[in-house]
Amino acid sequence: MGNTFGHLFRITTFGESHGGGVGVIIDGCPPRVAISESEIQADLDRRRPGQSKITTPRQESDRCEILSGVFEGKTLGTPIAILVRNQDARSQDYQEMEQKYRPSHADATYEAKYGIRNWQGGGRASARETIGRVAAGAIAKKILREIGGVQIIAYVKRIKDLEAIVDQENVNLEQVESNIVRCPDSECALKMIELIDQTRQAQDSVGGVVECIARNVPRGLGEPVFDKLEADLAKAVMSLPATKGFEIGSGFAGTLLTGSEHNDPYYIDDQGETRTRSNRSGGIQGGISNGEPVIIKVAFKPTATIGKAQDTVTNTGVETVLAAKGRHDPCVLPRAVPMVEAMVALVLCDHLLRHQAQCKLF
Repeated sequence: MGNTFGHLFRITTFGESHGGGVGVIIDGCPPRVAISESEIQADLDRRRPGQSKITTPRQESDRCEILSGVFEGKTLGTPIAILVRNQDARSQDYQEMEQKYRPSHADATYEAKYGIRNWQGGGRASARETIGRVAAGAIAKKILREIGGVQIIAYVKRIKDLEAIVDQENVNLEQVESNIVRCPDSECALKMIELIDQTRQAQDSVGGVVECIARNVPRGLGEPVFDKLEADLAKAVMSLPATKGFEIGSGFAGTLLTGSEHNDPYYIDDQGETRTRSNRSGGIQGGISNGEPVIIKVAFKPTATIGKAQDTVTNTGVETVLAAKGRHDPCVLPRAVPMVEAMVALVLCDHLLRHQAQCKLF
């Protein structure tokens, strides 16, 4: 249970961190969408481990294999299966965690729920599970670009107390990918990299915020009352490992304003379209997209598994100390960027197909 996401564009991820592989089944993808393994691989390469000195040193090529649902370079409308095989698992590094719970990790809660857990790399609780999401997100992005010209770009906005200055209207993928921390503010990026590297050497971790912008989102996406667009976006990104907070538009800062300060005034643009002069709503009003850019922020906690010694207990109830071994990200933010993009794409693609099914008949 809980491994499937979406309605019309529906994904189910499978696999564990140290099993034979991980992947995704995509159901509901429209037929005749041109897609290749190389297009999917581009996003997987942004997510994969071992990219730089500020990510986990685990070496995985994360090469994707399309097993079904694509013929002669186009989707068939049938379920698409994508597999990525694990190649560099070192399960022996996790032997101590067979008995000892990692503080703030899913070890204790998984065991409380199921009475069993895969302690090798965290099993399904590992960020390696997100490979399937990113692969499916690459296809969702392709559909969104072809149907509505939707562009989705995420970047690291903040690491600990270092916050980037970003031009939301003009930030692009080239700027984001210009450095290993995926922050388009080059000056701030250097400070972020230094902070993460220092934290890594101290066998500790840091968290931060990823910001994501979706441009050219059509009006009308969202299904009130319980499937409001921002509600589905919140569920999507908050299902990612290590997430602790979600904001859209003005977010919590909007609570400091009055209604007259916060409201987005309307006007008619040169094409006769209704627009808003500001975008404190973050592109969504009443749970439905209004045609303005959808802007969200996602907070990620510091990585739970660290080399610094911490108090914990064993699965038999004995107090002990754990200095975790293994290979882990000192900061999840740089690799979380394509994960956030993928989850936003999955939600928007699903809602676009739902909108067409419901509203384009009339």
